Amino acid sequence: MKIAIVGQQDFGKAVLEAFLARGDQVAGVFCAPEKAGGRPDALKVAAREQGVKVFQFASLKSEEAKQALKELDAEIGIMAFVLQFAPRDFVNIPKHGTIQYHPSLLPKYRGPSSINWPISRGETKTGLTIFRPTDGLDEGPVILQKEIAIGPDDTLGTVYFDRLFPMGVQAMLEAADLVVAGKHHERIQDESLATYEGWFREAEARINWANHVDVVHNLIRGCNPAPGAWTTLSGVRLQIFDCRKLPVRTFGAVKGKIGEVVDAADGAFQVTAQGGRIEVLRAKLGEGKKLGAGELLAAGSIKAGQQLGD
Repeated sequence: MKIAIVGQQDFGKAVLEAFLARGDQVAGVFCAPEKAGGRPDALKVAAREQGVKVFQFASLKSEEAKQALKELDAEIGIMAFVLQFAPRDFVNIPKHGTIQYHPSLLPKYRGPSSINWPISRGETKTGLTIFRPTDGLDEGPVILQKEIAIGPDDTLGTVYFDRLFPMGVQAMLEAADLVVAGKHHERIQDESLATYEGWFREAEARINWANHVDVVHNLIRGCNPAPGAWTTLSGVRLQIFDCRKLPVRTFGAVKGKIGEVVDAADGAFQVTAQGGRIEVLRAKLGEGKKLGAGELLAAGSIKAGQQLGD
């Protein structure tokens, strides 16, 4: 089939390569302009290497963007990780319209940080949705959904990179085939079940050690590797990545104050929270690098008795 891709970064690149690998014709690629001094977009680089036309418009609402898409004469548009707003009169240009990828089970977790939120809230499942983009945010009819389990120790990294990323690429191929063949079914989203969440950024990633250990553990998992859950140590930011949850039953009784480093040995350190401890295995202190907890202990950066979150 002849397609146009609207996307960005590594996911957009992977989608481009998947369509090309099976012999489809990519008539053109639309990606957002890079910020001044920023690295070239991975999708743009890959497209140019393959001899595919690349368009970078400041806005997809412009007449220039619409005309460029019309001239490609694509059968279907493919939106793969898109942060630019694509209006209805743009996405409806291809013969069979456009389909879009979203990494949640819509209508739950609409918005830009749809993987962080369910993990941080202790959800046990999530998934991906291929849907028709409309002028509303992630509100269009659903074409295809795939569900995955979120394990108790899964992180943003394992959920996305190990599952939702590769599954998403294949789902885009599958959905495109269904739409072009006229074999798809579109299901209107149930607005009574809809939730919208904004960006999961610095403010959302701050650890409150007074929360239950389950809540703290889920937050750290939902921020690993980005944006990185954080606390402070003597006024310096300490980001926590890999960790384990130790419920109180595993060691008999709560020890120390909330947020206190109560054990620092054997390549890890433990911090008291409500109902248990967080055992930290990898962290980043200040402007340093991500290090194994053992390296921070060996350097004297972390010691038993220190208070976090000061």
